[in-house]
Amino acid sequence: MEMIHKKNGRLHIYVRQDKYKGELKSHNWVGRTYINGKQKIISSGTTNLEEAIPILEKWYDDLQVSSEQKDLSSIENKTPKIEEPPSNVEEPPPTVVEAKASQPTTNETSVKTETYSNQAQATKVTPPPQNPQESAQATKSSSSIFEKLKNIKISKPSFGKKNTTPGESKIKKTSKFAQNLQSFFKSKVSKMSVAGEEIVGVDITSQAVRVAQASKDKNEKWILDKFSYRLLDQEKVSENLIEHKDYLSEEIKLTLANAKVTSTNVALSIPVTSAIIKVVTSPLMTEEELIKAIETDSLWENLVQLAENLNDYSVFHQVINRNSKNNTMDILFVASKLSDVNAFSSIVKKANLNPVIMDVRCFTLKNAFDNLSLGSANKTSSAIMEFGAEENYFMIIHNNIPIITDIFLRSPEKQSIINANPNQEGDESRNVIRRYAMQIKQAISEYENKYESKITTINVVSNLKNIRDLMPLFTKNLLNTRFKIFDPLSTMTVPAYNREKTNLDNRSPITSVLGLAFRKLDVFGYYKFVTAVKNINLLPNRDAVRQQNKIKFLSGFALKGLAGAIAGIYLILICLSYFNYHSNKEKLLAFDQVQSEFDGVNARYSKLMKQKREMETALRLGKKVGSNQVQSYRALAQITRSVPARVLFSKLEFDGSANITIQGSAFSDQDILNFISNLNAKSLVEQASLVDMNVTTTETTGSSSNKKGFTILCKLKGV
Repeated sequence: MEMIHKKNGRLHIYVRQDKYKGELKSHNWVGRTYINGKQKIISSGTTNLEEAIPILEKWYDDLQVSSEQKDLSSIENKTPKIEEPPSNVEEPPPTVVEAKASQPTTNETSVKTETYSNQAQATKVTPPPQNPQESAQATKSSSSIFEKLKNIKISKPSFGKKNTTPGESKIKKTSKFAQNLQSFFKSKVSKMSVAGEEIVGVDITSQAVRVAQASKDKNEKWILDKFSYRLLDQEKVSENLIEHKDYLSEEIKLTLANAKVTSTNVALSIPVTSAIIKVVTSPLMTEEELIKAIETDSLWENLVQLAENLNDYSVFHQVINRNSKNNTMDILFVASKLSDVNAFSSIVKKANLNPVIMDVRCFTLKNAFDNLSLGSANKTSSAIMEFGAEENYFMIIHNNIPIITDIFLRSPEKQSIINANPNQEGDESRNVIRRYAMQIKQAISEYENKYESKITTINVVSNLKNIRDLMPLFTKNLLNTRFKIFDPLSTMTVPAYNREKTNLDNRSPITSVLGLAFRKLDVFGYYKFVTAVKNINLLPNRDAVRQQNKIKFLSGFALKGLAGAIAGIYLILICLSYFNYHSNKEKLLAFDQVQSEFDGVNARYSKLMKQKREMETALRLGKKVGSNQVQSYRALAQITRSVPARVLFSKLEFDGSANITIQGSAFSDQDILNFISNLNAKSLVEQASLVDMNVTTTETTGSSSNKKGFTILCKLKGV
């Protein structure tokens, strides 16, 4: 496809290559550009290039004016800013290292690993170019990639200075503190969710099925809690494992039962040959801009350029490095065909398991190496090589960024290393390993020249039974490099019940399943704070799985929080009861003294209450007698003057209104009648009447006398 660049490389003019029945759909010239991370395409409507260029340039200018007007209107709604002039100096993008593996069409695996330098020159590691035309074509392809990278336009906020008041500065500081606090708690909650998830690793190869589950002790050392494996019947399997789902699922069930695994959440891996792995460099973007660019399908189209439809792949990505100085960032891109991902998932689903993580085999080895490597291991760079009849690749980890070189072996060469006997004269395996070592040497040389870092040791993972016989051949071809069979259990604690299962001459094949067992389902983005390589998940439904486990964690977290709050309340009540008990105990020691004081006070209180009642009674009686009343005094005087000589008073009671009760005694009834008659004759007495009369008795002897007792009711007038 011929492409013409206008407007400083920001307007691409070309003829679309879409074909229908072998012919181009349209021969018209088409214009393409990027505005705010979005791809814009328009047809000129003409096949004449001279006519198409002004039409497409006008379209581009109109887009720019429209975009500037939108930016201006959005700025006017906010506080005005002074824009800094853009720099005219552009720094070249850093090296982009690609490791691409595709599913082979035949029994042979064919993978290309490409390394793009800053000068946009392409060098194929395996196989080399056959002629100058191929080299020129590769150089052109590389240049076009970086042209497209430069043409991605990302809208950025203004960094101009503006006057801020002290209040605004204080608000900004508070907002920044709140963001830091939120990030801190998010990191802690994410770490808790990762630590609490229980996952079993399941490694499926054509040789065996392995399962493992691991945990950490108090010293942060790994413990192999559960482990088991079953060798597969080679007559029942072939190179294409997904054709034998029923057999593999039954073997997985038996392996899990033997290991006594109860968890159903599974982490599994796909072969490297079924994945595309690249570390690509793009212009620096925020997380929101990156998501927007991915949603519009403009990012991967320019950075990755897959040969097939991107919708046929399950894609994982994560930013692993940001370079603000060069205004670029490195993105880890991992993809695999949905058909392969679903096929491997269906194998474990047939075993009634729930796949929650789908990793790539090379990264499971790296995960195991990172968790189990000795303290003396080089943290800046390390190398892992998988060598065998299935997977063959060489991986250098530089500052946690993988650089993968696929090693190509034909089927006869694989068979020769399986049946290799180095002691036999003319054994073909010597030539195979010599060519193998040459590819490794070339990859090491390119890495050391670029990063100025030495690779002195290569950790080998292999399922070959004769690997120890073949190791001297590698050392012979690479004299300055040490090849070491990686033992993943050398730094792990293996319980007694698993020692017999792991007592193997070559324990490197266990590395992959341990790398899966170390994986944790990250639902809150904890590994964004750590490294992207530990977070790879190619499952198409990974967002739904994360959301489901997030809800599960939050509900459990809330339940634990409620239980903790209740326990805290009970603890506070218990502490208060404890202090009250001891305080009351000290007071009970003086109980007798307190009781004695109480009795004395109570006696005084009772005596005072009795006096109070007597005084209240006297007061009530006193209220009934009206003092200084003339009418009452005159009435009493008339009553006194009415008493005959032979009558005696014993009691005189006035009710306070109009009645006076008179009690006394007389010598005869006539004396009583005379008294009543005298009373009725008085002017203030309305009526006097006899109420009662009896015979009085002597108190000392108890004998009766001739005196008559009486009770007279005297009612007064006008009182």
